[in-house]
Amino acid sequence: MIIDTHSHLWLRQDTEWNGLVIKTKDGNGSRSEFLGEERQMLPPFMLDGRNTAEVFLSNMDYAQVGAAVVVQEFIDGIQNDYLKYVQERYPDRFFCYAMVDYLRDGFCQQAIRLMSEDGFRGMAIPGHRLLGRKLTDDEMMEMFCWMEANGKYLSITLADGDEQVGELNEVIMECPELKIAIGHLGMADQPTTPPWENDSWRIQMLLARNENVMIESGGITWLYNPEFYPFPSAVRAIREAADLVGIEKLMWGSDYPRTITAITYRMSYDFIFRSQLLTPKEQAAFLGANANRFYEFKNLPELPYIKNMSE
Repeated sequence: MIIDTHSHLWLRQDTEWNGLVIKTKDGNGSRSEFLGEERQMLPPFMLDGRNTAEVFLSNMDYAQVGAAVVVQEFIDGIQNDYLKYVQERYPDRFFCYAMVDYLRDGFCQQAIRLMSEDGFRGMAIPGHRLLGRKLTDDEMMEMFCWMEANGKYLSITLADGDEQVGELNEVIMECPELKIAIGHLGMADQPTTPPWENDSWRIQMLLARNENVMIESGGITWLYNPEFYPFPSAVRAIREAADLVGIEKLMWGSDYPRTITAITYRMSYDFIFRSQLLTPKEQAAFLGANANRFYEFKNLPELPYIKNMSE
């Protein structure tokens, strides 16, 4: 059982963040104008700029990934309309989070409508891009309290280190039953100090000692891309996080499709199997069992291994 707890889908990127443009390029849809520079946003064979559920499902089936959690980020633009379709079309394969513009007042009621009327089971917050809005302001807390009362989920990426840890801890104390998944393994790429030697990273990890808080590793191969496959320091970061909070609090995430511009989708998790730092039981928990318990997927498919033509 393998479940991806951090992925992205969109039909086209056409947005901005902090006054900078993010837009699929005409003529080569695999690339985007991104915050002032051109980036290879998708694998080069995805020419139309469409990062669709169907292409992702083909990758998932090939890599034997049973289900995926789709989060949202400001840099991709708000994708609620498309993700509503995806959730309705493939309910057994995808758990899709909604997102609203948290930088504009009045977002709480819009979020409640998305969850109560459009069927979304949770909200995604790119906390590291909130530009000064606090997680504990009145409108945020109103939304969190409603989510807790209605059994919804929160996916959140925090700023590096402990900058927003105090705020999220206040949210947890006020809404202890709210199910929270913290993204990117706490942004575990420290440029000068390994994260396990960084007190602020450890403080963020310790949030998962709260009963309903989990941590997912979305994009960890991107964080350690300079090291490249099989990412030994990424596994070391997972090991250190497990020693802090327990392997049962950690979930694998790929950050698809961004990470597969450099590696294949299967490579975004099979480096775990190539390390001796996690036991087979820990590998199974991290790669799927913990996520299945947290998100309560139903009817996961059986996906047999299909031999490549090169084998």
